[in-house]
Amino acid sequence: MTDAVTDDQAAQAVQVARLYYHQGLTTDAIARELNLSRPKVSRLLTLARRTGLVEIRIHDPQAHPQSLEARLQARYPFLRAHVVSVPAGSPEDAWLERVAIATASLLGSVLRPGQTVGLAWGNTLDAVSRALQPRRISNLDFVQLNGSASALDFMSGFVTDTITRFARNYAGRAHLFPVPTFFDDPATKRAMWRERSVRHVLDLQARADVLLYSVGSREAHHPSHVYVSGALDPADLAQLDAEGVVGDIATVFYRADGSYGAIPLNERASGPPLSLMQQAPHAICVASGRGKVAALRAALAGRLMNTLITDEMTARALLLPGGPDAEE
Repeated sequence: MTDAVTDDQAAQAVQVARLYYHQGLTTDAIARELNLSRPKVSRLLTLARRTGLVEIRIHDPQAHPQSLEARLQARYPFLRAHVVSVPAGSPEDAWLERVAIATASLLGSVLRPGQTVGLAWGNTLDAVSRALQPRRISNLDFVQLNGSASALDFMSGFVTDTITRFARNYAGRAHLFPVPTFFDDPATKRAMWRERSVRHVLDLQARADVLLYSVGSREAHHPSHVYVSGALDPADLAQLDAEGVVGDIATVFYRADGSYGAIPLNERASGPPLSLMQQAPHAICVASGRGKVAALRAALAGRLMNTLITDEMTARALLLPGGPDAEE
């Protein structure tokens, strides 16, 4: 089969998967019932798993990732937690790779025809975009949540490639947001926000069914792109420290208690109000690495997500009362 999956193929794969997983029929029995060859049935089952039409999870009460999920959900009752197993002793880059693959799989069970999906660019979503399995979903819109880091970054493709990769993968539409990450003057931002072309993007952001983003942190193994791209000067960073900022979502900053009001730099930021993350049906935060724990803990304190996808090492550190370096 080709990477492009037609609606007919998807429908047939779902039909076969229901007979196999829900009704317990063998591949031979399915082949006879649907007048298909047995290899064809096997290929359709593989297609269903590969494209996310079927998601297989093993519920082992002794399995560590599942126990971590239960503990996270007990501490944060509003949260749907997905904890990804990683090899013992593996580097953080391997954790992110596993988390990106798991996120790509989860999206297969979340995305539906006609939805609008808001995407915040960065290292994590770039990794997710590269792990996607091609799947056609009708009438999907993908909208960029915050402006590009700089004119150079926008032209280099780091930002635009992530957004368009998502749209191409699902045969959807990409809506880019070609404004600066941070305006020099809040008044310039307010004027720009009145332009019709910008209002179109802002309206799509506001009605997004799914938001997909990470948390930014200067302490991350690979510091978030916004901190190393030159978008913030030393005076900006000093101001963030003075405000007690521990992280950002879509380049909108927040404090250790999850609050984000009255932070001057947010008045110049192109990212959306973080109330969107508190209201969206699917506010999916993807984060991996111990350096993001403080930013994650603060985002959870502010209920700036309702779904978290992370690795087991990061989850364990997140659950420690004394921070990621404490011992249980």
